[in-house]
Amino acid sequence: MRDDATGRTLTTHEPRRIPWLDIVFGFGPMVPIAVGAAAAWWLNGQPLDYLVALFTLLYAASILLFLAGVHRGVSFRTEGGPRLSQIVTMLILYALGLFSLCAAVMGKAVPALAMLILGYALIGILDPIQARAGEVPLAHARLRPLQMPIAVVSLAALLWLKLTAPY
Repeated sequence: MRDDATGRTLTTHEPRRIPWLDIVFGFGPMVPIAVGAAAAWWLNGQPLDYLVALFTLLYAASILLFLAGVHRGVSFRTEGGPRLSQIVTMLILYALGLFSLCAAVMGKAVPALAMLILGYALIGILDPIQARAGEVPLAHARLRPLQMPIAVVSLAALLWLKLTAPY
């Protein structure tokens, strides 16, 4: 690191492989989404199925909001400064997470789940592209296509459950 009166110069090396902490903190947060969706299916028609589905939806929204913040945080350290695509991606992810929370609070689980599915799918598609452009860590090019389908499939299962539920 070089620090002078005009600013700071950082020299970093990022691995192409997925660091073990990214595996832990990448796949770990997907587990409650998958377990929540499976539990909602298992409890389908029983008294607690609605609450399990709701808590899974709220948790998934909080993780999507966190991932929007990750995108913003990475933009602070992007060589040459934040790029428009990073800011737009962050705003879209944040809006999808926030509006899904609002929809869930208003009892509109179907639109909330649809927004979450879209948000997680976007991350799975855009992060590999942005990794090649230096806008997210290189490891995300390999991590996100493995990580995000867990959330997308789990949330799609919840969406199907909600669309076919009698209530």
